[in-house]
This record gives sequence, structure tokens and C-alpha cells, in this order.
Amino acid sequence: MRFPSDDELMDGPNAFEGFEDEDFEDAELIEDDPNEQRDPSDTDERDAGLIRADYDEKFRAGFIAIVGRPNVGKSTLTNALVGQKIAITSMRPETTRHAVRGVVQGEDYQLVLVDTPGYHRPRTLLGQRLNSEVRETLSSVDAILFCLPADQKVGPGDDFIARQLRGIKAPIIAVATKVDAVSDERVMKHLLDIDKLGDWEEIIPVSAIKGHQIDRLKQLLSRRMPLSPPLYPRDMVTDESRDTMIAELIREAALEGVREELPHSLAVQVEEIVERQKKPGQNYPAMLDIHVNLFVERDSQKAIIIGKGGSRLKHVGMRARRGIEEYLGRRVYLHLHVRTLKDWQKDPKMLGRLGF
Repeated sequence: MRFPSDDELMDGPNAFEGFEDEDFEDAELIEDDPNEQRDPSDTDERDAGLIRADYDEKFRAGFIAIVGRPNVGKSTLTNALVGQKIAITSMRPETTRHAVRGVVQGEDYQLVLVDTPGYHRPRTLLGQRLNSEVRETLSSVDAILFCLPADQKVGPGDDFIARQLRGIKAPIIAVATKVDAVSDERVMKHLLDIDKLGDWEEIIPVSAIKGHQIDRLKQLLSRRMPLSPPLYPRDMVTDESRDTMIAELIREAALEGVREELPHSLAVQVEEIVERQKKPGQNYPAMLDIHVNLFVERDSQKAIIIGKGGSRLKHVGMRARRGIEEYLGRRVYLHLHVRTLKDWQKDPKMLGRLGF
């Protein structure tokens, strides 16, 4: 069995679409059908009999919030703890737009990770809603990981978050992330600065990229979880919907190498997924046609996403397609459409339609 190569997809009958001007005309927003997400404060979930059948009475399970300034390694840490990619990462700040749940499956524990958006002083209605999401998450978890990157000095943003964490009953573990990027001497100074910032249950240096101390962090967390049956099926790694995961992978690809203001202004929405008919004798899954809208706030941002002659959008599609095919386990064909939705971050109606 042989799948077509990238070059064949680009040059053949399946050539990548989305570069003609008419494909980028503004259109009415098509509302996605969001899948309902579980609420960690919902006690019915803990008491549900669905996952009670076979578990040790000493089994522990609970919810853990991962907080920190934008771009401090929260999503990378989430992926490392889970053991696979379930949250997007980028060098651009504020890449995480909503809480992504990852499920860490241990022999006698289950850790449900909530990777929150970066906590920051809000400048838009979207920023206010993201901060509200963080505060709501913190009020209903069993432990908190506070990420502070070793390659950056502890600063006002970290102090702002530390003040927000005061009074929270859940145990807080301060995590010095990105220790692989600096010297041992710098790590030691960073740990001392973290200690001065607040009263933490533990302080632990980690490298999510290299896996340094990830297993130890899992053990520290598992010991602080309440006795409980598994909260999710034992083979589950995330409760994100398929459409959300696809949209996040496309957004990650679109954010690579762009100006700093674009992450704030870019929203991605999966409009439709259609399965093609199999060809006679085809013994592998049929290709999926995935139609996606990328929303920006200004025409100048639209031009950045598309690039000269559609070159950048083509690159975004190719990069995103690889991640989506790995996630879905089948070939996909992306139809990307860039649209301008002026000042959508400040419009409550548009925020609601885009799922914020």
C-alpha cells in the first residue's frame, strides 16, 4: 500500500486548494458544533459508575491546572506528561486559547491536566474571558503547577500570578521549566528566586523537551490526588473533540514565524469534514476533505497568512496536514480559507460564535 507523496498531492488532481482570490472572500461565519466539555467541578462525574468497574481501592485521580505567563512551556509540559502531543506549542505568546485536557495514565493513578491560557493583564474582551477561564479552573482542581521558565528572569508577570494564587486551597507546585536551555548555575539562581516568590508545596526543575524529572513530577502529583476511581477511560489521553484538535494543529502551523500581534488576532474554525468515496479495491481509509476558516481582524493580517501568491498558506497547509494525518491515522486534504472578521476579539457575539 502506498500513499501519494506531498509533491503528488501538490501537482496532481489532489493539488492543494486555497490560493485563488475568490477563495479568500469574506463570508458569513459558519458556527461550529462544539462538543460539550467536562467540568472538573462536576461531582457527578467523579461519582459516575461508568469507570468504577475494575479499579484498586487505593487508586488516585484528580484534576491539575497548569498556569503561568504566556509562552513559558505549559503546553510542552502538558505534552511531555501525557506522553504525546495534545496541546499546541509555538514560539509566539498566547498560543493556547482554551483549557486543553490531557490525561496521564499511571498504574495506580490518573492525572487530568488542564492546560490553561497564559495568565496576563487583559487588553481585550478575549483577554478578559481567557483570564476568567483560568480563575474558574483554579477554583475546582486538586493541585496546581505554576510554570516559571529558567531562561527568563522572574518578573512582574510571575509576581502577578503568584498574587492571584494566594488563598487557593489546592497544593501548588512551582515548576522551573526549560532548564535544558541554561547553565546549572542559572538554574540554581532561578530556583532561589522562585522560592522568594511564594510559599510552594514543592519546587522542581524540569526539561519537558528532554524528559528531565518528568517521571518525578508525575509521582509528586499522584501522591496529592484524592482516592478516586478513574475519571476517564484508561486508554484516553484527551477529551478534546476531533474538530478542536484539527483546528489547533492548523493554528499552530499558521503561527510559525509570524509577527507577535497575529496570535492574538487569529482564530481557526473547522467548517466541515467530508469523507470521500473509496476507490474500487482500496483497502485503506478514504481521504477526508476538511474545510477550515482562518479568521483575522485586518486585511494586512490576511496578507501575512496567505503570503505572496499563496506561498505561505501553502506551507501552513502542508505542515498542518502532516500533524492532522498523524493524529487521525489517515490521509486528509485541507481546504483553507482566510477571512477578515474585523475586531472579533472585542465583539461578544463573534467571541461566542468562535467558542470563547
